[in-house]
Amino acid sequence: MKKKFTDKQIHILDVAEELIAKKGFEGTSVRDISTKAQINVAMISYYFGSKEKMMSYLYQYRVQRTKEGFSEFSETIKEGRPEMQMKEIVKFLIHQLFKYNYFHGFVTQELRHTEHLKDDLLAFYQICAMKIEDVVKKGLVSGAFTNIPKSEDILTLILGSTLFVIRNRNFYELYVRDNADNYFVAAERKVQENLLTSIFALLGYTVQ
Repeated sequence: MKKKFTDKQIHILDVAEELIAKKGFEGTSVRDISTKAQINVAMISYYFGSKEKMMSYLYQYRVQRTKEGFSEFSETIKEGRPEMQMKEIVKFLIHQLFKYNYFHGFVTQELRHTEHLKDDLLAFYQICAMKIEDVVKKGLVSGAFTNIPKSEDILTLILGSTLFVIRNRNFYELYVRDNADNYFVAAERKVQENLLTSIFALLGYTVQ
């Protein structure tokens, strides 16, 4: 069941996310968040319980927003050719993961599988898989695609490959030539190119 956040909670979560993006999870204290949000420290405990629980709710809030964004994005590309739609879906998902890369360090396996997160993550994955399946079928009918890989396998390839690069920067940056300031931009571009090549190969589509 989707959790409804109050305006005050959303304000606190937005501030927390802004600070974490700049200072990292460990470098951001509850006092930092309360000061910037102009609230009492006790308010964070009242609304969320602890810093760790607040991060869990922040992750859930971000998943909900990304799911809504993906649904809106899907509407904007639905009239395009199947190969174009697939390309844009891959780019969208990769970009979302890189844009919010700071989440993936503190969101542990245990945190992702708490009750209030499982349903939101499952719903998001299912929406993505259904859209991918729809595009694959349209591509088969149009003749653009000659193979029919499972939509869940395509989604797993996108998410798994991208998260590996984000979580293993010390390894992957050996293969990214840009300097440290541009690492995520360069890594996103490299991952996008590689995944598009792999996915279109699975689909039997020849890039023109």
